[in-house]
Amino acid sequence: GPTRKMPLTASAMDFFQLFVPDNVLKNMVVQTNMYAKKYQERFGSDDAWIDVTLTEIKAFLGYMISTSIHHCESVLSIWSSGFYSNKSIALIMTQSRFEKILKYFHIVAFRSSQTTHSLYKIQPFLDSLQNGFDSAFRPSQAQVLHEPLIDEDPVFIATCTERELRKRKKRKFSLWVRQCSSTGFICQIYVHLKEGSGADGLDALKNKPQLHSMVAKSLCQNASGKNYIIFTGPSITSLNLFEEFEKQGIYCCGLLSTRKSDCTGLPPSMLNNSATPQSRGQYRIRMKGNMSLICWYNKGHFRFLTNAYSPVQQGVIIKRKSGEIPCPLAVEAFAAHLSYICKYDDKYSKYFISHKPNKTWQQVFWFAISIAINNAYILYKMSEAYHVTRYSRAQFGERLVKELLGLEDTSPTH
Repeated sequence: GPTRKMPLTASAMDFFQLFVPDNVLKNMVVQTNMYAKKYQERFGSDDAWIDVTLTEIKAFLGYMISTSIHHCESVLSIWSSGFYSNKSIALIMTQSRFEKILKYFHIVAFRSSQTTHSLYKIQPFLDSLQNGFDSAFRPSQAQVLHEPLIDEDPVFIATCTERELRKRKKRKFSLWVRQCSSTGFICQIYVHLKEGSGADGLDALKNKPQLHSMVAKSLCQNASGKNYIIFTGPSITSLNLFEEFEKQGIYCCGLLSTRKSDCTGLPPSMLNNSATPQSRGQYRIRMKGNMSLICWYNKGHFRFLTNAYSPVQQGVIIKRKSGEIPCPLAVEAFAAHLSYICKYDDKYSKYFISHKPNKTWQQVFWFAISIAINNAYILYKMSEAYHVTRYSRAQFGERLVKELLGLEDTSPTH
């Protein structure tokens, strides 16, 4: 849970600033003004531009975050006269001023000669965010590695024409997280860029074990020696990776797929479906040291690889229609933690910022901000402040927007 006790009067802004404090926002002010100056030196002066201030950067973020609550396709809809217009916040800043800030907005204005990382424009922010996650929250033992659901708003997609969908650019990166499965708090973010269409590009590596193994190791680099249990999907699950993690004091439980997983070193007899018909709940086990390979039948064969649970410990899967189905404890644990993450996706994925910029670093930035707000809300729900005023996720987002825009005093009113 949270590592620090927040006061009863803590506002949405207080929780958000655990991850995005004022010194980070002030750096955005400095870098944006530096980039604007550099841009105008190269392409000619812009008489309409004046240096941005901290108050304006907060308002700028507030406008962007408002799209995660109202799901408008363009942030500029706020100033329109259409369905998504919002007169209550549109008066804080003119549309032309907002567009100027959007044009010059930067986290890192200049590329240093030593920089080789493609995410250099956002890496300082991601590092700062990670420090905030680490210092504000202590995760439970059980955690999940997965790609969070960050697709387009389903209502917008349903109303889109095929031509509009084709015009939209595909993301040039994949975003993976290590997530506390007890609370949904995202402990770590890993961004893998599609550098090109060559052999090392994301598309080429999408279904290859080396990419997913690299992602898993990056996400667990701070987890060594803490006896965490990491749940993984078929693309990450592999014997070699799990054995490597075990040496670091990290234990695993993963779903195995003969099509998606790296099955190197696993007995072929366990990977082939038996010809004889089986009843639901039956399972076979093979062991190697602490590692167990479980083949469990329930209207189909499901395989699990684990060194976190004893294969002889019994569990049960409860189905509404068929009642209880016996299974090893590892299968029950995997199903429970996976269902929690599905609930998290259902609840929080619709609160990702709708603004879709063309630049990859900006796309990553807005996704990271969305994750930070979701984490802030999770901490809020675990604090005493939640028992004073029980805001829903949408209400929490609205409060944060108003506080960023200066429409509400962040000092206590209750």
